[in-house]
Amino acid sequence: MILEDFITISPIGLYCVYGDFYLDPQQPVKEAVVSHAHGDHAVGGSQHVYCTAATAAFMKHRYRKFAAVDFFTKSYHQSFKLKEVTVTFYPAGHILGSAQVLMEYKGVKYLYTGDYKIEPDKTCEPFEFVEADVLITESTFADPETKHPSPVDEIKKLNETRANIMLGSYALGKSQRIIQLLNDHCPTRNVMVHFSIMPFVKIYEDYGIRLGNYSMYDRKVMKNNHENQVYIVPPMVFHSYHKAINVVRAFASGWKNLQQQNGISLYISDHADWDAILETISMVKPKQVWTLHGDGKQLKDYFKNKLEVKILN
Repeated sequence: MILEDFITISPIGLYCVYGDFYLDPQQPVKEAVVSHAHGDHAVGGSQHVYCTAATAAFMKHRYRKFAAVDFFTKSYHQSFKLKEVTVTFYPAGHILGSAQVLMEYKGVKYLYTGDYKIEPDKTCEPFEFVEADVLITESTFADPETKHPSPVDEIKKLNETRANIMLGSYALGKSQRIIQLLNDHCPTRNVMVHFSIMPFVKIYEDYGIRLGNYSMYDRKVMKNNHENQVYIVPPMVFHSYHKAINVVRAFASGWKNLQQQNGISLYISDHADWDAILETISMVKPKQVWTLHGDGKQLKDYFKNKLEVKILN
């Protein structure tokens, strides 16, 4: 029997009363199961953090000694118990180390996706479909109007100009994917990276991810070469340099509002779009879908009288 209160939502985050733990809590807690290391899912300061080794490495870099009291790192497919709930991580395809969290209790399987994407990405473990009774899915882009274009086609747009490009990108996950895509599809480009992104790049390489060529940003290089330079910067830097001269601006994101006022639109998303969410539902074969992070209304309408969709947030 599916328990309606298996996961409840509180200001601290998603709570599983049967295992007495939080999923991606927003504040420090005693027991935290963390799907991936982005700041809106992984806060520092919890007592016990259960996550993949890569997630722990990113959190330790970001929060230093305040990352957690103790990390319990788990491999994909390795089950462990929290009270009476059996927990297993499966790759989520979002960033390196990102995990879906399968929770089993009294013969019922609840699958929390965290953030995920199902299309190929050489910089992280590929998404795995796991059957479950309840699918707890992110719904960031759960809108039939949203269809993410091919990331390869998007990155190739940069070949249409020889001008230097200032490319805004999230420091963890997106930047490493962009470095790899540039190396594969824009071979004439010299890739330079903002210093704050470099530690994450190094962790990727420690985990055996080959990104290709890049170097730390050097102002002289950009000043003396007026063509073929790509400078990857985090969002704060991108937005503060809105008057940067002699560069074409681009921001790698699935969000439309981040494409405005840029020279080149670059729709590269690390989240599942509408079709990917539908495909995931068909492969997971859930009896119920619970939605989070975004708006689940359109999924609820789409599955009306066919599948129970519950909006958690």
